Amino acid sequence: MTALLTERNGTAPRSTAPGSPPSARRRRPGRERAFDDVPRWQIYLPLGLYLLFTLVPFYWMLLFAVRPAGSTSLVPWPMTGAHFSKVWNERSFAVFFQNSMIVGVATLVATTLVALAGGYALARFDFRIKGAFMLALLCSQFIPGALMLVPLFEIFRNLQMINSLGSVVIAETVFQLPLSIILISGFIKNVPVSLEEAAWVDGCSRFTAFRTVVLPLVRPGLIAVGSFAFVHSWNHFLFALMFLSEQDKQTIPVGLNTLIGADSVDLGALAAGGVIAAVPVVVVFAFIQKWLITGFSAGAVKG
Repeated sequence: MTALLTERNGTAPRSTAPGSPPSARRRRPGRERAFDDVPRWQIYLPLGLYLLFTLVPFYWMLLFAVRPAGSTSLVPWPMTGAHFSKVWNERSFAVFFQNSMIVGVATLVATTLVALAGGYALARFDFRIKGAFMLALLCSQFIPGALMLVPLFEIFRNLQMINSLGSVVIAETVFQLPLSIILISGFIKNVPVSLEEAAWVDGCSRFTAFRTVVLPLVRPGLIAVGSFAFVHSWNHFLFALMFLSEQDKQTIPVGLNTLIGADSVDLGALAAGGVIAAVPVVVVFAFIQKWLITGFSAGAVKG
């Protein structure tokens, strides 16, 4: 009967797979629009607004840094470098920059090396308290650094490390390690163990197999972890403020704080100092963005 009605109406019967869901059987062509059919303005408009919201503060900072004192123009012309010269020479920003660079590079190296060793141990070895250790690493991220200032200060005072850049490097490394170890462990888990076993069969020791097989494959993850350790130590204010008392040992965040007076603020000098503080971070991310994206993509899935 159905075939007769179909033949009279001149339409072919619609067949539905037995296992297909009801929504698939009721779906009509053109019901859902593909991503390519979305008008471009619906994509570019939100992105443009977000970009504008992000760049306006940077433009405002750059405007105050290169605009002459007393000017109210929204266009930085004529430009001046007096503010940069003032903070670099008169406000000791050359010394602050050097100290911040020492702290940042030392924290990067220490965090990367220790996180690499700890991440490899968590990824390749099984031990009794492994789950508890991972839980402790995760829970440590909920502890704010301000709560640890007093015990850290007492430890560094007993070790005679107060007013030393080494105290800031150790504190920054300790607070960067838990998350860094977890991230590196995820990257190493994505490397098949069979690659190391093949190197062992060829006569390589565990360290040689790690250096020649695993290390090149987790390089994007190391760059991602190291870059975040550098940026965090470069921008961190609290540890440098508490552990460094002499001016020739202070870092850029503390130096920026000295530009804010009790009664007045030199906006031009403060903006110039902000530009000096932002340049290394921008340069670092400009050079490592390819490795950073690759590292996050590699660590996003479990091998």
